[in-house]
Amino acid sequence: MPSKVLLVNTLAETIQDAQEMVPPGFELVVAEPGSPGYAVALAEADYLLGNVRGMDDAFYRAASRLRLVQLFSAGYDHVDLDAARRAGVPVANNGGANSRAVAEHTILLMLAVYRRLVHQHEMTAGGRWRGNQPMPNFYEMHGKTLGIIGYGTIGKRVARIAAGGFDMNIQYNDIVRLSEDAEDALKVRYRLLPELLRTSDIVTLHVPLTSLTRGMINAAALAYMQPHAVLINCSRGPVVDFSALHDALTSGRIAGAGLDVFPTEPPSPSEAVLSLENVVLTPHLAGASRETRTKQTRNAFDNVLRVARGERPLWVVPELRDMTLRAL
Repeated sequence: MPSKVLLVNTLAETIQDAQEMVPPGFELVVAEPGSPGYAVALAEADYLLGNVRGMDDAFYRAASRLRLVQLFSAGYDHVDLDAARRAGVPVANNGGANSRAVAEHTILLMLAVYRRLVHQHEMTAGGRWRGNQPMPNFYEMHGKTLGIIGYGTIGKRVARIAAGGFDMNIQYNDIVRLSEDAEDALKVRYRLLPELLRTSDIVTLHVPLTSLTRGMINAAALAYMQPHAVLINCSRGPVVDFSALHDALTSGRIAGAGLDVFPTEPPSPSEAVLSLENVVLTPHLAGASRETRTKQTRNAFDNVLRVARGERPLWVVPELRDMTLRAL
């Protein structure tokens, strides 16, 4: 009897990728939570691929055969980690499948804020032609200091693009500090958080949402930043205190921001930050490239095969790496 892999992401392209990649000896079942047949599919599933909200104790009791929850996202703030630990079911994120897309999008937002891209588009489309006139609030990224908060897979990719393509000086802050030899090899330097905020021209956030990172960019943190500095957030919205960010952007405390994520998604149209001219916004799509979908599906089945062979899966979220696995 083949092992059953339940795919809960019913995006057509993802289903097609999964159907093409499902290994021999496994049966792929597609069912959206709440749809007819989902409860039966969950009860029979050995592996679950995709993101499901409400994975509490009742969820794991209903999924009594489950051996792995394989997320398609890098973030896992929607996961009940305590319930997963009690159930003995490892939860793995996407293994950096979206890291290149997010890194490229991060650079896009930096450039868009520095060159006031949205304003230029609106001006040109509205018939207000400026031509090749001097623009005192245009900046080049070359030679600037980039502060990366969260130096994981995505943060490192951002650093490589920024250093290699724009000759930026890279500094980072992370709970995991590199050795001095590793910093030398990567041409980066560790900085304490206030030091990084105070000395960076651009600050970019690439941290998971945890109790430690929620609201970490607050009024006190923003007060360290330079008046010409720019904040980029492609991680999670609640990492930033939006009220404090609005105050900083309107008072001239910082120069601008590029935001792909928001405390509430979708954000309310009345959210004050959305109306500011020195902000560039995108709708939480930094990692949503066509290539990402293929890589995340490939990584998911790689992990399924590892668990099927009796090995521990890759990319288990840090809080669950020492857990005792469910005995089946």
